[in-house]
Amino acid sequence: MRIVAGEARGRRLAPVPAGTRPVSDRAREGLFSSLGQDVAGARVLDVYAGTGALGVEALSRGADRATFVDSSYGATTTIKDNLDRTGFRARARVIRKKAERFLEQALDEPGERYDLILADPPYDTPARAIDALVSGLIPLLSGPGSALVLTRPTKAYTPVVPVNLQVARRLRYGDSLILVYREV
Repeated sequence: MRIVAGEARGRRLAPVPAGTRPVSDRAREGLFSSLGQDVAGARVLDVYAGTGALGVEALSRGADRATFVDSSYGATTTIKDNLDRTGFRARARVIRKKAERFLEQALDEPGERYDLILADPPYDTPARAIDALVSGLIPLLSGPGSALVLTRPTKAYTPVVPVNLQVARRLRYGDSLILVYREV
């Protein structure tokens, strides 16, 4: 895996830790091309970050800062390695915590809001948990025009769209479906 575009274009990323399914280079390229200039200056949250490739790609394309959340020690170690490889460590925060716990704490205390949220939960995550994830992420969006990106398998459940979001894009790459929601 490598960074597709921006400041760190072409930089190789660390090996993928066991049990992690990264978003392909091609899918990342398509996603970030569709987001365009919305990434520049953005505050990014990468939940179920895995290798951190999505958030690191956002930083490479001009995001101001990124927060990475994953519960796996191997994943958070890989994310830190990738931030070091690309020179973005100073613009990032890596949190080793279950996404659900992170959301509970983020909603209980006033804190940072994000212009771009990237969520790549495991493909076998139950439908009820996906709905809870989307509902929990919405209050962390910074306001109208901010984006929530959710990856799902193409032949699996996709969440009901809450009233304050609209589906801006549906991108398909192999067995991956990338949904881009915009806050209205």
